[in-house]
Amino acid sequence: MSKASTALLVNPHTYDPERFDPETRRLLRATIDWFEARGKRKLVEDYHNKVFYADFLEFAGKEGLFATFFTPAGSADGSPDKRWDTSRIAALSEILGFYGLNYWYPMQVTVLGLGPVWQSENEVARKRAADALDAGGVAAFGLSEKDHGADIYSSDMVLTKDGSGGYLANGSKYYIGNGNCAGTVSVFGRIDGVEGQDQYVFFYADSNHPNYHVVKNIVPSQMYVAEFALEDYPVHVEDILHIGADAFSAALNTVNIGKFNLCFGGIGMATHSLYEAITHAHNRVLYGNLVTDFPHVRREFVDAYARLLAMKLFSGRAVDYFRSANADDRRYLLFNPITKMKVTTEAQTVITLAADVVAAKGFEADNYLAMAKVDVDGLPKLEGTVAVNLALIAKFMPAYLFAPEEYAPVPTRTDSADDEFLFRQGPARGLLKIRFHNWREAYTKASAIPNVARFVEQADGLVKILTEATPNEAQQADLDFGLALTELFTLVVYGQLILEQAELIGIESDIVDQIFDVLVRDFSAAAVELHGKSSSTEAQQALAVAAIRKPVVDADRFDRVWSQVRDLSGTYEMHP
Repeated sequence: MSKASTALLVNPHTYDPERFDPETRRLLRATIDWFEARGKRKLVEDYHNKVFYADFLEFAGKEGLFATFFTPAGSADGSPDKRWDTSRIAALSEILGFYGLNYWYPMQVTVLGLGPVWQSENEVARKRAADALDAGGVAAFGLSEKDHGADIYSSDMVLTKDGSGGYLANGSKYYIGNGNCAGTVSVFGRIDGVEGQDQYVFFYADSNHPNYHVVKNIVPSQMYVAEFALEDYPVHVEDILHIGADAFSAALNTVNIGKFNLCFGGIGMATHSLYEAITHAHNRVLYGNLVTDFPHVRREFVDAYARLLAMKLFSGRAVDYFRSANADDRRYLLFNPITKMKVTTEAQTVITLAADVVAAKGFEADNYLAMAKVDVDGLPKLEGTVAVNLALIAKFMPAYLFAPEEYAPVPTRTDSADDEFLFRQGPARGLLKIRFHNWREAYTKASAIPNVARFVEQADGLVKILTEATPNEAQQADLDFGLALTELFTLVVYGQLILEQAELIGIESDIVDQIFDVLVRDFSAAAVELHGKSSSTEAQQALAVAAIRKPVVDADRFDRVWSQVRDLSGTYEMHP
């Protein structure tokens, strides 16, 4: 089996991330060891009984896991191991997803809750947050509300002046993970009597304060997704994190930093599901045959494997762009919504394929897959909707496809650096000014791979639609039509970073060809969807149909990839 391909999949039995420093390796390994020692029986029982994950939070606090991984160097008080390192955060996110969304979630919302603090120049608040992490605490992101969702233009959390230079906060928040126990709660609201952007404010709250009231857990889950209310909650000057436009930008920039973890949580869930499914199917006999002898089963497994490796390749390369970002290179702002939309929906697809193969087995209460099937659907919805991210991706389409600029090559970033730029992204605007390197370069380098060449024909078809049958003004205002068009564009960007990462880490051409076999079919399906839109013109319909392709079929390549999937059987089973 190819070392390059299989090394992409987390296997707790052999996991040793040599690319990291000793303390990072110790903490990642300790996390795996904690779950494995705890065992699968406890994992699934707590899931079905909706037991709050207090034992995991206790472990993380005792080990200093969140304090080490989520304290930027500037607030680390000289600790050599603390930094905000996107590469190792991604690794932790994937491991926690591997053991279940319920353990990934408190980490995820801690990242979000810390975002406004680390972007703030309020040193008192920054030290307070660092101390809370050192004490084993977690954080929460108090943005969403019951009536407004994540609409930050509207907020019923209102601060009124208290006559002594501070404020009293009144209002409630909804969908707030860790809202029941977080010592650091970044709360978004508005100042009474102030108009325009100047009204917005982010302030620091503590769930232990007597004027902070936890109303309920709004989900039937291990996760605690709180509704909380503040009643005359005192907000002093030292609690203010951001005011005005800075508060607005802090909210959006926090999402840029924190929601990137969605993709790695999905990758972990899909990986564990694939292990469980192949081990079951390859050891089960039906009608005198191994389940994996059936051609449709092999196809589903090969598709799942190819999609999972594509998720890993794209997301791993996106890390490099995050870590190398600066004020003049904000390409990560395109790759981020693609991880949130595309990679998370691919996680759904992989887990669905695994569940289709194992059928009734996937409903059994003592299986990981029974948990993953339910929980994976939440990932694309934790950032609004897929449509929200597609609409954001669309903003980058003209510059990406038609106005490339030269950039120095972005290296693989696994160095022990502090990604401090992520907390000084600046105003959340100017997306249309962002430029990209020539997307065709990665495709040209891989043009000898048959399905890459075929996919380029389809990408050229998208360019033709945009240049020869340019959407008219009404279509540009038609979100339904625009989302279908953006699905095609997303695949082009997705394929580009997959190819870049495959070249950097030496993924064999069989795997790349099989991945693009999938992408060719996905592009064809999206082209049919565009063709069927009510507002599509005859010219657009013709070009959409012209972009449909069948992948290059290679039975020997398929068999070689299948042998990799087959050999995963029995390589990982969670300790009972």
